[in-house]
Amino acid sequence: MYYVYILSNRWHSVFYTGFTNDIQRRIFEHKTKVFKDAFTRRFNVDRLMYYEMRDTYKDAIAREQEVKHLRREYKMQLIRRMNPGMVDLSIRWSM
Repeated sequence: MYYVYILSNRWHSVFYTGFTNDIQRRIFEHKTKVFKDAFTRRFNVDRLMYYEMRDTYKDAIAREQEVKHLRREYKMQLIRRMNPGMVDLSIRWSM
């Protein structure tokens, strides 16, 4: 199983789209800022706003590229359908 996800910062001013096969590990990496020169570290993007599952690596990459190139308003629509309160969906996970 693969996950396509959207992260944001505290003010929802920046979005980051990625994919992984282990969403809890990947979000933990974003939150602990493991990647020194990463976009997410520079802009403090570590709040999980949205995710969806894909069966194959190929589908996940294709969907990531699709979501990544959506206009901001369409990303907001995706997020609000799953997460109307715009809360960090990973807070319920124990990390």
